Amino acid sequence: MKIFKNFNISNKFKHSAIAIGNFDGFHLGHQKVIKTGKNLAKKNKLKFGLLVFHPLPVMFFNKKIKSFRIDTLKQKIENSKKLGIDFIIIKKFDKSFSKTSAENFIDHILHKKLKAKLIFISRNFKFGRNRAGNINLLKKKEKIFNYKTKTVDPLIKNKSIISSTLIRKNIKLGKIAFVNKMLGKPWTIEGVVKRGEKRGRKIGFPTCNLELGDYVIPKTGVYASKIILNKSLKKKGIVNVGYKPTFGKNKLLLEAHIFGFKKNLYDKTIKIMLLKFIRKEKKFKNIVELKKQIRKDIKGA
Repeated sequence: MKIFKNFNISNKFKHSAIAIGNFDGFHLGHQKVIKTGKNLAKKNKLKFGLLVFHPLPVMFFNKKIKSFRIDTLKQKIENSKKLGIDFIIIKKFDKSFSKTSAENFIDHILHKKLKAKLIFISRNFKFGRNRAGNINLLKKKEKIFNYKTKTVDPLIKNKSIISSTLIRKNIKLGKIAFVNKMLGKPWTIEGVVKRGEKRGRKIGFPTCNLELGDYVIPKTGVYASKIILNKSLKKKGIVNVGYKPTFGKNKLLLEAHIFGFKKNLYDKTIKIMLLKFIRKEKKFKNIVELKKQIRKDIKGA
């Protein structure tokens, strides 16, 4: 898969089919769009690519929004490769680009720069300065710029339209099993193991500490998890997302206790799959009570 950081793509990838959107999380709805796009591109002997924006536009316009993402840009690239996408354009969303009019986006970018032949968007897709562009404008310009606009009906599961918004909502509610069904895979947090106060080690349950960064903050509490240490090593474990109330702390952390693993992982990148919510975070009277609960959590996981 070829990665482009701007619209100056090589001729090999021009005249292609392109899906435009945030694709945050690559949930089953996104996968349906990609599968449909790939099949139609193949039928028309075209390459298929994605046009995504970084940071997400909503985070650019609302600086106060921090804990929002379902995946990182790195994960987005990895998932694109797994789904067999030919190329991905990652456009930096900045002040200059945000001023691009909807007409210029179609004329100068989609037509002149990319020479797109098939354009896949959601029905509610808005683009251009002040979000003035929509599906009607794209269709209006089809004959002028020689492309076709395609939409894919949203995917509905359990009477709910699968969307990144719905997934974020359920992550916050701790409904991880439901989230994983919508994603078609376990929700995965990737991060670098930070040095902590080693309290877990002192009480017999060593943990790996990760900061959540821009990820959506899950409901605080304990989760059954699977931890990927490298390509060939996966371990089961429990994860606590919270503020360490027993120790009077107020900084949010993700702490993973990996079953049967005692090696030092400081400064290593690991992936943590959340599988099932076990219990809410709570404050214990003492360390003895905390250790007793951790043993129950491990047995439950």
